[in-house]
Amino acid sequence: MANRKVESVSFLILSLFIINIFGCATLKEKMKGLAGVSTKILEDNRYDAISKNFDFDYAGAYKRVKEALSSMGTYVYSEDKKNDLIAVYISETDTTVVGIFLTEIEGSKVKVEVSSPSTYGKETISKRLFAILEGLPDPALRME
Repeated sequence: MANRKVESVSFLILSLFIINIFGCATLKEKMKGLAGVSTKILEDNRYDAISKNFDFDYAGAYKRVKEALSSMGTYVYSEDKKNDLIAVYISETDTTVVGIFLTEIEGSKVKVEVSSPSTYGKETISKRLFAILEGLPDPALRME
C-alpha cells in the first residue's frame, strides 16, 4: 500500500514537471511571469509597435536608447540582447510595461520599435524616445 502511494506521488511530480517543460510557455518564461518580469507580452504586441528608423549603427543606437530611457526616468527591468529588447516600466511608480526593440537595417541604420499592451504606454514612450534620439528636447520637459 505504501509503495503504491509513493508511485502515485512520483507520477504526479513527473507529470507536473513534464507539463511545465512542454507547456505553452517555457519554464523560464513562467518563472519570469511569477517574478513579474516577463517580456512575452511585449513580444506578442510587437506587431502593433510604433516604429521609426534612425541613422545610427546598432551599438550607437543601443547606447543612445539606454541613455534616453535613463534621462526619461524609466525603470529598466529586463534587457534581452538575444531578442534585441530593452523592457521598461514607464517610471518607478508607473509599472506600465513598454518594450523597445532594436533591429539593424543596414550597417548605419537601425529600426527602433516601441511595443506595449498599453496604447498610452507605447505612445508616451515612443514620442519622448524618438524626440530625444532626433536631438530634440524631451516633450515631457516642455510641458512642465
